[in-house]
Amino acid sequence: MGWTRRAVLASGALALSGCSASLRAGPNTAQSTIGGGVDATVGFGGDAMLGRSVTDRWAGRDAAGVWGGLRSRLQSLDGFVCNLECCISEGGERWPDKVYYFRAAPDFAVPALEAAGTSCVSLANNHALDFGESALSDTLGHLDDAGIGAAGAGPDREAALEPAVVRAGEVTVAVVALTDQFRPYRAGLASPGTAYLRLDTGAERTLREVRSALSRAREADPDLVVASLHWGPNWVIAPDRTQQRLARWLVDRGVDVVHGHSAHVLQGVEVYRGRPILYDTADIVDDYVVKESLHNDRSALFELVVEDGQFAGVRVVPVVIEDETVGPTDGDAAEWVRDRVRTLSGEFGTPMERDGSALWIPLADR
Repeated sequence: MGWTRRAVLASGALALSGCSASLRAGPNTAQSTIGGGVDATVGFGGDAMLGRSVTDRWAGRDAAGVWGGLRSRLQSLDGFVCNLECCISEGGERWPDKVYYFRAAPDFAVPALEAAGTSCVSLANNHALDFGESALSDTLGHLDDAGIGAAGAGPDREAALEPAVVRAGEVTVAVVALTDQFRPYRAGLASPGTAYLRLDTGAERTLREVRSALSRAREADPDLVVASLHWGPNWVIAPDRTQQRLARWLVDRGVDVVHGHSAHVLQGVEVYRGRPILYDTADIVDDYVVKESLHNDRSALFELVVEDGQFAGVRVVPVVIEDETVGPTDGDAAEWVRDRVRTLSGEFGTPMERDGSALWIPLADR
């Protein structure tokens, strides 16, 4: 496949011209409304690693099986956003001198993403070019053909920083995807790659490029602006101060959801000016070795709930990844997830309530 400008982006301005209600008047607001009467639930998952043994298990079978018992819940959402931690291709050559290479078979990965009701994926990560520029091009083409939005990588720097604009029920979502992982994959002015940046409010170039990306996102008059960030080291259970400063800076400039991933483990949730900062949403599916001290096989689906045009809250739904399959969980595993999220979010004073096997984080009064 050759390089493609994703149709969801190229037609975005026309498709969204009839959108009736914008989330905000502009940057630096904390208004928690979309518009009267709008109800929607948008799900956020962490890393979806569909390569290696995940592809080996599910290719040639019912691709939807990778979602296990979580499938019906995903399909009930109005939209789903995750980080695609692999390329989707049958070709390409390995990038030299890497340890891990993730590539998923198109005849499995695309139907799997469709079965989850995936609206948009982030490609701003350290695996998008594992099999070179041709595999990245294939990935973008397969996603485009499936009508799945993609942000964070492209044929050049401008395309990599271009927001994806998608619909989630009655809500228009603009996704800006960025990463501070693996600089060699960085897109150049005229070369393919990822939206790699130094994710630090002390980096003036970063602030300039992110402001520009957010400005382009606002041109689509979205109801919801998401910053999907593949950031920070693996196996760390708390964000550092640099990440916290950047997350709040983003919210101050009109971002509604900070969607973090990369650590492969859950981190805390902060509610800042009525907006959720999901510092790390861990993994939604993978084939990784389980570190018993971290329980990286225990994760969560994060659901942003909009009721009557108001940001009502975020529901944290415990899940377990086992045998290349993800599913909802209860009992001890769910209790562990709830305790972990509650404890790690305590530093930020985040209110939480029990909601069946899940947690509920209210936003309306924050």
